[in-house]
Amino acid sequence: MATSPAAPVIALAAAVLREPFGRRARAEVAFCLAEVLVGLAVLALAVALLVPGTADSVARAVSTVAVLVPVVLATGLARRLGAFHRRLAEELLGERVAPPPPRRPGRGLAGRLGAGLRDGPGWRALAYTVLQLPVAAVGLYAVYLWAGGLANLTYPFWWGMFRNHPPGVRLSPVPAATPFSGRALHVATYPGTFLAFALGVVMVLAAPWVTRAVVAVQRWLLRSLLGQGRLAERVRDLEQTRALAVDDAAALLRQVERDLHDGAQIRLATLAMHLGMAREKLGDDGRPLDVHAARELVDAAHRGAKDALAELRDLARGIHPPVLDNGLADALATLAAGSAIPVELATDIPVRPTPAIETIAYFCAAELLANAAKHSRAGRIGLRATGRGGTLVLSVTDDGAGGADPGGGGLSGLAQRVSTVDGRLEIASPAGGPTRVTVRLPLRA
Repeated sequence: MATSPAAPVIALAAAVLREPFGRRARAEVAFCLAEVLVGLAVLALAVALLVPGTADSVARAVSTVAVLVPVVLATGLARRLGAFHRRLAEELLGERVAPPPPRRPGRGLAGRLGAGLRDGPGWRALAYTVLQLPVAAVGLYAVYLWAGGLANLTYPFWWGMFRNHPPGVRLSPVPAATPFSGRALHVATYPGTFLAFALGVVMVLAAPWVTRAVVAVQRWLLRSLLGQGRLAERVRDLEQTRALAVDDAAALLRQVERDLHDGAQIRLATLAMHLGMAREKLGDDGRPLDVHAARELVDAAHRGAKDALAELRDLARGIHPPVLDNGLADALATLAAGSAIPVELATDIPVRPTPAIETIAYFCAAELLANAAKHSRAGRIGLRATGRGGTLVLSVTDDGAGGADPGGGGLSGLAQRVSTVDGRLEIASPAGGPTRVTVRLPLRA
């Protein structure tokens, strides 16, 4: 069915109209309002401490600037404020920022002051506190758009109840908010309330996007200044991926051991037993020859040998599929051909990834195709693999029912396997579909 040229415009307009009423918009404006209040409190405290006229004496102001600001504020109060900002972002935005390591206090007054002056996370928290003030000012404008716009929407409804004065009586115009916060619209007549209403619609529709821009800057500041720092985060990620790789390798070895013990080893033992019994039936020790029984035992041993070979072949394929010897594109084509649901395959991998990356991508594709066939109720699956800019992007889409659970055993296991090589797993699966799972892997592990 052909798509109307106006469909993207209609979809964009619908998104703009829905945005003020979404949960994300409510959470972001609540975060902005909280940050504005915190910023005002910090600004008031700074004025009270640093302006000599508001301190008890000049000596108190000097001691405040010389001791309190570089030591207590930078390493103590700023850290506490940073912890509050992290909790606020986690509760309202779902943005979890790992806290920096605790400060190591020195011995004695000089040691504590020295530890405070050397406290990098504390100074970063102080930088966040300072930089947050202008951002909070823009956040205050976003809150103004929300409050002023919603207030303007009410003008046509209450005007008749409160402005029902007798003829000949002139009342002062009522101010209404405009997108330019320094100027107000003065409404003197009932028709003028519709202009206020129109301005309110514009302000309410613009407010979520201004709020989102402010929150995006605050997210960046949170991650950059209130976290563990890039080096510490990198070390933590490497520690986690190393632990995952070790656990994955140990689990794989245990699985191989179980498969060998429960499968091929038992079949080979049965094969040896059948061959021993067949030798007895052949009558080498003076017993009468039983050709029929010996033939049955040899046949059973032959079947057991073939089954053992098949299990060993499957086991080897689970460790490293032989089809990958010809490249990832051919391996994905084999997976697509064997899928229970029709698969549209597209590959564009000019530079071949390393074997480890190819293996991870192959098993991710196999798991995702199996999940789609098992759970999605889809009629068609799209499988695409591209390699550009040092990154291999593997995406699997289906037109099924959606609602894939990122925390499920299969997808969480894939996420862990991908993270061992600094890859990412992205899942978009709204209720009702479609589902799109994207795996991003470096071409070199």
